[in-house]
Amino acid sequence: MTQHAPGVGSNRSDSNIRIEFRKVSKRFAPQNAGAAPVTAVEDVSIAIADGEIVSLIGPSGCGKSTLLNMGSGLYLPSEGEVFVDGEPVTGPNRHVAFMLQKDLLLPWRTIRENIEFGLEIRHVDAAQRRDTAMRLLNKCRLSGFENHYPHQLSGGMRQRAALARTLAVDPKVLLMDEPFSALDAQTKMVLQRDLAQTVVEEKKTTLFITHDLVEGVALSDRVLVMSRRPGRIVREMKVDLGDRGDPFARRLSPRMGAYVKELTDLLDIGHQELL
Repeated sequence: MTQHAPGVGSNRSDSNIRIEFRKVSKRFAPQNAGAAPVTAVEDVSIAIADGEIVSLIGPSGCGKSTLLNMGSGLYLPSEGEVFVDGEPVTGPNRHVAFMLQKDLLLPWRTIRENIEFGLEIRHVDAAQRRDTAMRLLNKCRLSGFENHYPHQLSGGMRQRAALARTLAVDPKVLLMDEPFSALDAQTKMVLQRDLAQTVVEEKKTTLFITHDLVEGVALSDRVLVMSRRPGRIVREMKVDLGDRGDPFARRLSPRMGAYVKELTDLLDIGHQELL
């Protein structure tokens, strides 16, 4: 079911690789004079193919978010390189979109205006911005709420609006840092379905951080496990549970328990040699 690997490749040919981390490491300067630099991530290689969803799990502080920041160009690696469509990432990349646990909607803008925000920055004309926003409002089941403000929406609706805003700029790669962790269980499952269906329909390549093992398995083609800091990839799990666009059905698969058990055993405190 799994394989050990210091670096892992995609399920598809190299010509279809959408985002790739090649032997990346990231060190941060110490906060106290005389202290050693902090190595957050060390020698990580990951290749993710066009349309593939990969989940990243591991202990808190192991460098998962640091990897996403390098993927988006917000951080540059101390060593190694990140590529999107074969081009090195040297700064914020317009082909990569980031979605966080907090929706970060602008409270003074309506939901439609929030969704249009990235397009506005790119100087897309008003009519096209509106058409894109209304299409995504419908896709994300927010039709009728376009003139509401963020404080008038539930947490789940706000996250759907944040997803619509993320998709509005038509990114090639979605980087998602625990986007559903603050939601109740029922709302989380609905949004997992919405995300899965959208990613399949829009053919978006996705790197997804989660601490929810069932979520990671239900949504993904592969699950990558990171060690304690400095974070390294210590396990790759390839997931075969049928239709990736239907995480409800995947959750109910008789094989789900085996995947979750393997991850649970690996993350257990008794496996300190790995984590």
